[in-house]
Amino acid sequence: MWRHIASNAVTMLIVLLFLAGGVVLWGRGQYQSAGPLEEAICLQVERGSNMRRVSENLEDRGAVSSGAIFRLGADYAEKTGELKAGNFLVEPGASMAEIVDVVTRGGASTCGTEVVYRIGVNRLGVQVRELDPATNRFEEQVAFEPGEEETPALYEEKKAQGDTRFRVALAEGVTSWQVVESLKAMDVLDGAVEDLPPEGSLAPDSYEVRPGDDRAEIVARMQQAQELRVAQAWQNRDEGLPIETPEELLVLASIIEKETGVAEERGQVASVFVNRLNRGMRLQTDPTVIYGVTEGRGVLGRGLRRSELRAATPWNTYVIEGLPPTPIANPGTASLQAAARPLETDYVFFVADGTGGHAFAETLEEHNRNVAVWREIEAERREQSEGN
Repeated sequence: MWRHIASNAVTMLIVLLFLAGGVVLWGRGQYQSAGPLEEAICLQVERGSNMRRVSENLEDRGAVSSGAIFRLGADYAEKTGELKAGNFLVEPGASMAEIVDVVTRGGASTCGTEVVYRIGVNRLGVQVRELDPATNRFEEQVAFEPGEEETPALYEEKKAQGDTRFRVALAEGVTSWQVVESLKAMDVLDGAVEDLPPEGSLAPDSYEVRPGDDRAEIVARMQQAQELRVAQAWQNRDEGLPIETPEELLVLASIIEKETGVAEERGQVASVFVNRLNRGMRLQTDPTVIYGVTEGRGVLGRGLRRSELRAATPWNTYVIEGLPPTPIANPGTASLQAAARPLETDYVFFVADGTGGHAFAETLEEHNRNVAVWREIEAERREQSEGN
């Protein structure tokens, strides 16, 4: 009899183990297979939260079929203790495993509200925007210029929320003075920038910041990024260029940056300046004259005067030979690359063509025809402006 009972016990144990193994396999399949979510959602994980709260939130919103399996899977993957606070975009059909990865990977929010401080060539703009999970696109909530208009209440509200992200977006072609003055106007930052960064030393890009960040440290991040970009462009430069140092590459790139806003033209503009340097011709570029007038401290806001074109400043390339002594702005990566690897052309002239781009020429005769066309366009625009 005891032998029979033992045999039945062993059989029952085997069955239980088999069932347990089946449950484990089923649970693993549930954890790794596509989830029930039909539309993307923005999942908020508050500071001090835990996997139980997150799993219950996901279950309530129909993103996971079982909060318990979600928690067990996170435990098994040893990710329960890696939960990060923030706002996270959960895509339709995301598996539990994918959601666990999203909320534990790096802590950078992927949705929700963000405040973007845009440092542009002409102004500082503040934009409050929010990601629409359904379209995966940021929708503007409010925008304003600090000091120029009343601060919107929504900005103050979002600024005070602990889950709002903040970014500083630095446009290509801004000057170092413009960057520092804009950082001063950002009321979420602390500290002072004691010395104006050298012109050209700041990398145009988008930088994540947090309330209370030190302004000088943000500037240092921009400088480190630009150093790497200049070094890479210099390393990959063409042979035989009429520039001898990375600093001269940076100067040339800054002029290219200010001469054209058309990405496809940068290589051609670079070729004009390289050809002129090779032939011993003066660069004769208006942005360098403007920098000689303003020294990067603000926007000129008017056309150049003939006296300014003739005035001797260290940056006036109608007067000086070769490159000016410093950059005239902070160039982006594309302009650095264009300076390092310009197109091979015979162009030595260019002038605006009325479309936002330029007409290039190899000879003075051809250039004069292009200039005449441009003057006709300018005259027509003046007539239209006066008529209005």
